[in-house]
Amino acid sequence: QVQLQESGGGLVQPGESLRLSCTASGRDISFLAMSWFRQAPGKERELVATITWSGGRDFYVDLVKGRFTISRDKDQNTLYLQMNNLKPEGTAVYYCAARSGVEYDYCGQGAQVTVASSEPWGQGAQVTVSS
Repeated sequence: QVQLQESGGGLVQPGESLRLSCTASGRDISFLAMSWFRQAPGKERELVATITWSGGRDFYVDLVKGRFTISRDKDQNTLYLQMNNLKPEGTAVYYCAARSGVEYDYCGQGAQVTVASSEPWGQGAQVTVSS
């Protein structure tokens, strides 16, 4: 059984950087590819980036191209996601996942990444006056 554990999440300001790590442990660690997914509040989980475990070939969704970099250290069984110039829409729980074939076999618990909004306005408070 293989376990994946993410780390490195946190709270940042827009434009700042974070690096997520995902360490694989267990027996027979041998993947075809590993990926980072994210799920924002109220939204479906989406793929962010993928890397082939052997050759290191990477793939990114358009929203993060040029800002995020996926990499892996095969000796340490660790996957990384360097996230630069983070934007408020990057706020999400980030998951690492691994697959040996078409389907993903393993995923981690997730790491929360929060990018503070630069908007000066808060959520507001509803006031209702009834007669």
